Amino acid sequence: MAQTVIQDQPDISSQLGQSVTLNCRYATTWSSYYYMFWYKLLPNGEMIYLIGHSGQNERHGRYTVNFQKARKSISLTISDLQLEDSAKYFCALWELTVLKVMGIAK
Repeated sequence: MAQTVIQDQPDISSQLGQSVTLNCRYATTWSSYYYMFWYKLLPNGEMIYLIGHSGQNERHGRYTVNFQKARKSISLTISDLQLEDSAKYFCALWELTVLKVMGIAK
């Protein structure tokens, strides 16, 4: 099953206290059974899970996810920016693995 994730905003700058929106587009062969996640990569290499969902908009603290399934896009808005928000951000697509066993039961 092929999947693609595209983030086409290499660098974004904003001011303390402002909001910023990061965009992500994706392609998947699945019509359902997939989840989207946002992660933050700290300078020390630690990857921090921020927020994720399976098809609905969500808010967690200063993080808001806007999911547009028809457009195959997901955005992350970070409000009230703080200095510690300076980092690399990644969106990720996870597809479930479905196993189908064929045959006749004995």
